[in-house]
Amino acid sequence: MRHTPVGTAVARTWLCVLLIVPALQALATEPMASWREGQSRQAIEAFVSAITQEGGTDYIAPAERIAVFDNDGTLWSEQPMYFEVLFAMDEIKRLAPQHPQWREQQPFKAVLENDHQALAAQGMDGMMKIVVATHAGMSSEDFIARSRSWLASARHPRTGKPYTEMVFQPMLELLAYLRNNGFKTYIVSGGEVAFMRAFAEEVYGIPPEQVIGTTLNAAFQDKQGALSIQRLPELVHNDDGPGKPVSIDSIIGRRPVLAFGNSDGDLQMLQWTTAGKGKRFAGLVHHTDAQREWAYDRNSSVGRLDKALDQARIKGWTVVDMANEWRRVYPFETPQ
Repeated sequence: MRHTPVGTAVARTWLCVLLIVPALQALATEPMASWREGQSRQAIEAFVSAITQEGGTDYIAPAERIAVFDNDGTLWSEQPMYFEVLFAMDEIKRLAPQHPQWREQQPFKAVLENDHQALAAQGMDGMMKIVVATHAGMSSEDFIARSRSWLASARHPRTGKPYTEMVFQPMLELLAYLRNNGFKTYIVSGGEVAFMRAFAEEVYGIPPEQVIGTTLNAAFQDKQGALSIQRLPELVHNDDGPGKPVSIDSIIGRRPVLAFGNSDGDLQMLQWTTAGKGKRFAGLVHHTDAQREWAYDRNSSVGRLDKALDQARIKGWTVVDMANEWRRVYPFETPQ
């Protein structure tokens, strides 16, 4: 057996350290470090470079640099079911002792018996009954407190991680990259607005006033000097599909120059963004990674990507291949 002198071995070890540490430091400080070099990253960086170049033909003033993002499936995972739906189902079980009639009433009966087939048969009407029962009849402050309590204790059924850790590291980096280049970032999601406001600022760095979502009616209440905003069991705005451009127009008042989604529910938001004058960017997160996350698109009952995928290919929108273009999916992963 050939023995390597101790001094030589030590020298080689230090050489490896000297080579590796700078590479790791560069990875840690590099904008969008979790994005591999590829078409999507190049398209994003080229767009940002073009519209921030003062004097350039594509320059966009900072006040007009509006970027909108869907939430479910775009900024965090949405499988095996939308996380807010899982919250609502847990709330039904928690509140069930106060509503014994739910044992015999659908869709509550299906939730209490974990009968997913019966729950699916209730359709959107059944889901709205669950949302109204768990999201209304309290003040906005109480609802946000309930949401935060659930987020602090609930764990994802596959990873065992808190739902707020099931966020996409590359998208967190993209949000930061855009803000560092003068963008104002908004969430425009089909999720209920107060539920998202419970965590969006802490997790995404997006303040409550820049979170747009499905909205319930509300009323100001003065109860012997105790003031509150009470959430009512009435849907005011469904912020999905064509509802997204409507809410963007009414709340932001500017057409975005960049939009990111992941499903057909984001199609109209992407269309509205790219229909504006000047240089525009539309992106889709394509769930292609069955090992680190999930692989699904056209046939999925959650986050279906069908018509929007066809439009992306026709219009030349950026489609992010999660499996091949992301070094890691979640913050708790080691980069590949």
